[in-house]
Amino acid sequence: MTAAPVPAAPAEAAPAALPVPGDLVVARNRKYDGTAHWVVPGRYLGSDEHGHWIFQGTGEFISRPGAALYTASDAVLLVPHLGDWVATFYGDRHPDGVELYVDLAVAPSWSRIRPGVVEFHLIDMDLDVIRSTGHGVYVDDEDEFAEHRRLMNYPHGLCTRMEAACAALVDAVSARRAPFDGRDAAWFTLGRTLP
Repeated sequence: MTAAPVPAAPAEAAPAALPVPGDLVVARNRKYDGTAHWVVPGRYLGSDEHGHWIFQGTGEFISRPGAALYTASDAVLLVPHLGDWVATFYGDRHPDGVELYVDLAVAPSWSRIRPGVVEFHLIDMDLDVIRSTGHGVYVDDEDEFAEHRRLMNYPHGLCTRMEAACAALVDAVSARRAPFDGRDAAWFTLGRTLP
């Protein structure tokens, strides 16, 4: 099964669809062929010049087909205004020492499903840029990207775009350029004050 064409660049949602501080945001990820991937709840904190910030607290129930768990540390998700990725910054209690997990992703969209609740959708493109205390900065799931590229018929242009975005993210994360420069700390502080 082949998915619909992926837009060339993300577009900002209509203002009514965007969350407001305190809204529940349910991130629903899927793969290129439409199959379900992670579902992660959080609370919308606000936005800045880099994008939208969502707090995902310790003990939240998250799931994907074949896996479900309660989160072991706080996290803050950044959905950029522009870019083929989303970034999850983790608190210092992450059991594997992960500090930052950047998912290459396309086709972000926001949908208000009722007052106080917004869904955020994206297509996960397999490649991940990770920074951890034990392994530094590295790219994960290149094998999955190669396999899905073949099985799900990723268009050549999309593959080139993902590979270029991945390389740029490795550089930005390694150099700790904004928004990977520690600014997530203020959003963690705000998120931990939520009721």
